[in-house]
Amino acid sequence: MCRCTKSSGHCYKQEEPIFDPSKSTTYSNITCKSALCSQLRSAPGISPGCSTSTCIYATQYGDKSFSIGYFGQEKLTLTSNDVFNSFLFGCGQNNRGLFRGSAGLLGLGRGKLSIVSQTAQKYGKYFSYCLPSSSSSTGHLTFGKNRVSSTVKFIPLSINSQGPSFYFIDITGISVGGRQLSISSSVFKTAGTIIDSGTVITRLPPAAYKALRTTFRRQMTQYPMAQPTSVLDTCYDLSSYSTVTIPTIGFFFNGNTYIDIDASGILAGSSASQFCLAFAGNSNASDVGIFGSVQQGTLDVVYDVAGGKLGFGLGGCA
Repeated sequence: MCRCTKSSGHCYKQEEPIFDPSKSTTYSNITCKSALCSQLRSAPGISPGCSTSTCIYATQYGDKSFSIGYFGQEKLTLTSNDVFNSFLFGCGQNNRGLFRGSAGLLGLGRGKLSIVSQTAQKYGKYFSYCLPSSSSSTGHLTFGKNRVSSTVKFIPLSINSQGPSFYFIDITGISVGGRQLSISSSVFKTAGTIIDSGTVITRLPPAAYKALRTTFRRQMTQYPMAQPTSVLDTCYDLSSYSTVTIPTIGFFFNGNTYIDIDASGILAGSSASQFCLAFAGNSNASDVGIFGSVQQGTLDVVYDVAGGKLGFGLGGCA
């Protein structure tokens, strides 16, 4: 978030220092008549506007959070050797929603304005990350090929005209407790699936989720069920147990690749009395599936965008 006053809009308390463009010698606002302002139209969900000749952006996210502010450019320094002049970004003045004190959002999609595209000349549209299983562990976000392990398994990335900025992947099957579920591969092809670090819980086609839920519940009958919460409908009260055994869950992808989900990506809970299966079903078969951040936890997720590949590596972080 940029310097924000009561008159400029809604401000929230963030953990990191607020960026004040008036104190920067390298920041400048984009003007309304600039061709750069029109680039906002290429970004999904962003509309350009104008205020006293200054280009304004407005965007709303899937959870109804929104951000409105100035479209500007600044010198971005990642390391002493990795400096990007005229880096384009939004300087938020009116921000409302589930930002949880974060200093901002980093776009990693295919769009022209994402950091992936703006740093392509240096990093070749190649990046990786690992999302830790808890706040006490450390993950990473790495641009370039520096951290890629030889054990990473790659699957094809595809582009869908319905969402050209997203990364589409082909799920072909799911296993529970070491056995593949009886789900037709066509179930996953109807609307396709994207991988998205900004979506928390994986969303599956209705038929796939029903099969997953049924088998998971069958293998968890020794534990008492608890009330469902939000979109999570398979919950358990584990407060009376010192140890818990849960069935493994894994995914099959195009390219004959299989990945086991970490235990932290199978059950999610706010307390011992309510742990829930960390998956949800879409309302309709025509809704796009999403492979969310909880299920990506502890994996090294490697994006070779230029090469059209996505990689998974086990044990990328704890």
